[in-house]
Amino acid sequence: MRNISKMTTLENKFPLLAVENGCIVSKDADITVAFRVELPELFTVTAGEYETIHSAWNKAVRVLPNFTVVHKQDWFLKENYQSDIQKDELSFLSRSFERHFNERPYLNHECYLFLTKTTRQRMAMQSNFSTLCRGNILPKEIKDKETVLRFLESVSQFERIINDSGFISLVRLSEDEICEKGGLLEQYFSLKGKEHAPLEDISLGAEEVKIGDNILCLHTLSESDDLPAAVSPDSRYEKLSTDRSDCRLSFAAPVGLLLACNHIYNQLLFIEDSDENLRKFEKSARNMHSLGRYSRSNQINEQWIQEYLNIAHSQGLTSIRAHFNVIAWSDNRDELKHIKNDVGSQLALMGCTPRHNTVDTATLYWACMPGNAADFPSEESFYTFIEPALCFFSQETNYKSSTSPFGIKMADRLTGKPLHVDISDLPMKRGIITNRNKFVLGPSGSGKSFFMNHLVRQYYEQGTHVLLVDTGNSYQGLCSLIHQKTKGEDGIYFTYTEENPISFNPFFTDDYVFDVEKKDSIKTLLLTLWKSEEEKISKTESGELGSAVTAYIHKIQSDRSITPNFNTFYEFMRDVYRPELENREIKVEKDDFNIDNFLTTLRQYYSGGRFDFLLNSDKNIDLLNKRFIVFEIDAIKENRELFPVVTIIIMEAFINKMRRLKGVRKQLIVEEAWKAVASANMADYLKYMYKTVRKYFGEAIVVTQEVDDIISSPIVKESIINNSDCKILLDQRKYMNKFDQIQALLGLTEKEKAQILSINQNNAPNRKYKEVWIGLGGTQSAVYATEVSREEYLCYTTEETEKLEVMNKAESLDGDMERAIKLLVNK
Repeated sequence: MRNISKMTTLENKFPLLAVENGCIVSKDADITVAFRVELPELFTVTAGEYETIHSAWNKAVRVLPNFTVVHKQDWFLKENYQSDIQKDELSFLSRSFERHFNERPYLNHECYLFLTKTTRQRMAMQSNFSTLCRGNILPKEIKDKETVLRFLESVSQFERIINDSGFISLVRLSEDEICEKGGLLEQYFSLKGKEHAPLEDISLGAEEVKIGDNILCLHTLSESDDLPAAVSPDSRYEKLSTDRSDCRLSFAAPVGLLLACNHIYNQLLFIEDSDENLRKFEKSARNMHSLGRYSRSNQINEQWIQEYLNIAHSQGLTSIRAHFNVIAWSDNRDELKHIKNDVGSQLALMGCTPRHNTVDTATLYWACMPGNAADFPSEESFYTFIEPALCFFSQETNYKSSTSPFGIKMADRLTGKPLHVDISDLPMKRGIITNRNKFVLGPSGSGKSFFMNHLVRQYYEQGTHVLLVDTGNSYQGLCSLIHQKTKGEDGIYFTYTEENPISFNPFFTDDYVFDVEKKDSIKTLLLTLWKSEEEKISKTESGELGSAVTAYIHKIQSDRSITPNFNTFYEFMRDVYRPELENREIKVEKDDFNIDNFLTTLRQYYSGGRFDFLLNSDKNIDLLNKRFIVFEIDAIKENRELFPVVTIIIMEAFINKMRRLKGVRKQLIVEEAWKAVASANMADYLKYMYKTVRKYFGEAIVVTQEVDDIISSPIVKESIINNSDCKILLDQRKYMNKFDQIQALLGLTEKEKAQILSINQNNAPNRKYKEVWIGLGGTQSAVYATEVSREEYLCYTTEETEKLEVMNKAESLDGDMERAIKLLVNK
């Protein structure tokens, strides 16, 4: 009995035969090679780079033989971020961060490329010859093996051209990735991701196509009348552009990541015999000309054909056919109406006429199956050239997390998905940067201290020794939390008061070993105490003082009864070195080295002087084993004598710590205090410190908000900026009129300038965050969002009322910061 049922099995209609030697073979003997495509990240590509990418695609497509189909397929699937909250090693703040982002929706992007070799006859077939319309598909044998070999050679050339572009990479898909469980074919027939791709019923009706519960909505660009008057590889994204900068996206970006729904964007190029196509058009033009007297439309069509032919011949362009479509879906009919409108409006943003296809949805869905592009109906395509057709390729992907185990958690500025970003180790390993030092610039209120809290907290939790020099109590909350969590073993907060001033002993070492670097740092400190900013230091003065330090060190090493501190050094200079200087055969004139002036100037730091506490500490601060230390010196930031000395000695103490901790990451953060050491006398010290840090697995971070100080200080440029390969900038809109100077000073490219000026231009109103730009070595840069949980916010906040509320609550709970934060979050 004949089966009259309209139902059939997927197996009966399935057009693919096998996957052999990395190629998909169809039952009609078409050969397809499949690739995964890695595209550059969104908002990180300039107009010139889009031109380069477009040119690479153009060169690659031209090496393919006639009767080849290039099918680029971009998948955009709505997913939810899955937090790993159950990890035992997560801290209180890390767990709150993960909880805050758990189930955060975002749009995941995967891109694939299929190169299909077919025949002239297959490429000319229309929709009524689709495999969907044929009763039985009898597998054909591949007869011309030589053609296949030439095709595979051209595919290898194609792959090499794209990979050599430096912006896009192609990775050949394996057999398992294509046809195994959870593979590409299974994903296509379920419209689900890799993790959950069970096959479901497929309903290919004339009016509606359903995959399981999902109803398809298809928009096509298949007629030249629907296209814009002009196309280009890129377009200006107004939402992140200013009158001084351009944010560029690919021409097809509106139907890519900017279309926030589940969808697939198919881009197909049909490479035929160009010469034969042009001959057909010549014949058609003659027919139109002869029929022109009967119809004005024939005259107009003749003009269009002649223009097409003129461009093809004059510019040597290749005639091809092209088709583009957006397949979107939803299991809710009301939502599908919104999706339909969204897709149409995004196509309109490209200057295209949205055409909702309701007739050929099943045929086009079937033809866009990976490996089945040769089954595409020819009437659904339009004639064009390779160059304009490639402008419809989407050329960017969403932000990718770093593969490095070390890094910080930021968020995607478009969707808010958490990202793991390494700005220290991996860039160093790849040669993008040569040091881990960082320079942070952001005006007041830009979220600078907030971002730094977020950064140092994560560095600390990954084993870093952090030493902070602060002038505004920005890290008090975080330090208090660490102090409480470690039961006082860590999170040490030093602050200067009249009753308990900060004191040091720069001459102390526990083993009486003074290397060259230690001697140089002591000499630099003494020169800073002695000379004012305006006075120049002569070679004789530097040399004599270095000799005096060396002689004093020899004395305390040979006589352990002498207590190493500034008092005994001062006495040595007065009672031993000065007489020795006077009795030399070769006299040292006072104009060359005035030791009396030195002793008079430094008398205030000697016993009985007004600052005698500063350099004669009898208890040495344990910087070696404390992993989080904050020096709050806000009380003396206006003191021109104390402030520079305290800052320098803190940094010198950090260098001591740095030398002795082998294989441990160290981090020195200096906030506005850098101005105290940005004098001509300190230039050598700063250069030395920045270069030394790099050698000992350390990094120095300078944070500032005063752009005028940067612009006016050559010391900062020479010592800090030039030795900081990582630059971090926050919202610069306050400095818009001065930004050209900042750009020149920091050596920023036009691409980096455009990214920086786009900060906070289009923030999502339903998320609370501020954006930050991170540039690495002048070659890699992006804008990220600093978004945190409510718990982290209360810990980091620098708003006085909020900070007081947290600290008072903690005080009422015997210093329990964690409990105080929890109570305030839940109130």
